[in-house]
Amino acid sequence: MPSTDVVELILRDHRRMEELFRTLRNVEADRAAALTEFADLLIAHASAEEDEVYPALRRYKNVEGEDVDHSVHEHHEANEALLALLEVEDTASDEWDDKLEELVTAVNHHADEEERTLLNDARENVADDRRRELGQKFQEARSRYLETGCGSVENVRKLVAAADD
Repeated sequence: MPSTDVVELILRDHRRMEELFRTLRNVEADRAAALTEFADLLIAHASAEEDEVYPALRRYKNVEGEDVDHSVHEHHEANEALLALLEVEDTASDEWDDKLEELVTAVNHHADEEERTLLNDARENVADDRRRELGQKFQEARSRYLETGCGSVENVRKLVAAADD
C-alpha cells in the first residue's frame, strides 16, 4: 500500500517534477503535454501544501514559521516563472528554453530548501499518525485541484495577480 505520510507524498511530487523537467528539456519530447502535466502538478501541489500542510506545521513549536512564510513566497515565485513559460507559444524557441530554465531554477531551489527545512522539521517533530492524517488531507486537496485543471494559463494568471495584490 502506498504511503500516506505527508513528507513522502511531497517528496514523491518533487521527484515527479524533476522527471518532467527532463522531458521539458528534451527537444524530441511532447513538451506541450509535459508542460500541461507539470503546471497542473505544481499548482495542485503548492495549493494543497498551503491549504492543509503549512497551517498545520505552523502549530509545531519546533517548525519555523519563517520557513513556512518563505515557502509560500517561493510558491508565488514559481507561479510567476510558470506563467512566463505558459505564455511562450513556440516550444522550440530560445525564449521557451530560457523561461524553462527560470522555472527549473525557482522550483528546484524551493524543493531543495523545503526538503532541508520544513520536511526535516516535520519528520522530527510531527508524530507518524499525524503525518499520515496530513498526507490524506494533502492528497484530497491536491486531487480536488487537479480535477479543476488548475495549471491552465488562465488560472495561473489569476493566482499570480492575486499574489501581487
